[in-house]
Amino acid sequence: MGKIIVFGAGGRAGRAVVGEAVQRGHHVTAVVRDPDKYRDLEGAGVRLLVGDVTDAHAVADLANGHDAAIMAAYDPGSQADVFFKTAVQALLDGLPKAGVGRLVVVGLAAVLETADGTPLMDSPGFPPEYRPFCLAHAAGAGVLRTSTTALDWLIVSPAGDFDPDGTRSGRYSTASADAASRISHHDFAVALLDEIDEPRHHRTHVGVETA
Repeated sequence: MGKIIVFGAGGRAGRAVVGEAVQRGHHVTAVVRDPDKYRDLEGAGVRLLVGDVTDAHAVADLANGHDAAIMAAYDPGSQADVFFKTAVQALLDGLPKAGVGRLVVVGLAAVLETADGTPLMDSPGFPPEYRPFCLAHAAGAGVLRTSTTALDWLIVSPAGDFDPDGTRSGRYSTASADAASRISHHDFAVALLDEIDEPRHHRTHVGVETA
């Protein structure tokens, strides 16, 4: 049993993570921008708080006393390239001050490399209209990769995309980027929590798909 803070707990991935963590007996702090919209998250083992993941001081205050953090937040009202870089830097600055040693970030398959080593977003036929958002995610990942922090971080993304109607099988495998690959939000949450309960990957980006 541990204490986990989830930034962006109101989204589909965040909600699945909260549910999986509670099922495993963890105490969860669910951080959202507007708690009144997410009162249904509150319950046994879950504390709902308002917070700004782009503010290092807020991150440190919110995360104090937690064992691990999960970053699943996105602000659609902000510039994506600014948001992801600023949020990652705030986590890198704030979490160590709070004594948090493990950070798992929800990533994007488009930034993940395919079997031949090419980022999925650079593959032939990738929709160009998605590229700016993908580059914003890549910029955030770049902040992690170039950091000198002792924080043990990991990026986990679907190897392809989410299966919105998928259920929890409890089974998944790591995989290179593949646009045809799918994983349910529930199995994705299993993968994230496994990397907190028994970390296997460190300072890298891994893709997961339903096995």
